[in-house]
Amino acid sequence: QVQLVESGGGLAQPGGSLRVSCVASGFHYGFYAMAWFRQAPGKEREFVALISPGGDRTGIADSVKGRFTISRDNAKNTIYLQMNSLKPEDTALYYCAKYKVKWEIPRPTSTEYDYWGQGTQVTVSS
Repeated sequence: QVQLVESGGGLAQPGGSLRVSCVASGFHYGFYAMAWFRQAPGKEREFVALISPGGDRTGIADSVKGRFTISRDNAKNTIYLQMNSLKPEDTALYYCAKYKVKWEIPRPTSTEYDYWGQGTQVTVSS
């Protein structure tokens, strides 16, 4: 049974940093690309970052480029999202997701991902 469990969200001040994590189980984690998406109240879910199975390729949304970094540790079945220079507009529920097809170069479209975590809340406020 595939499980994705996020953690590390919380409250941060504008300009601050947070790191969220996602631990995966129930599938060959190292075979699949992974991604982070987020959804703010009243808005559609949007792509944040993706990473290839080996971690050698990443993609970052323009809205967070230069501030957020995605990484993965395949020995720990874990992906991370390091968020720096946080802004109030980064406030959202952050989800990790597993890409549908193993070994493929991932695309930033939510329909290409078949399993999702429950989300971790990130709130940026003074």
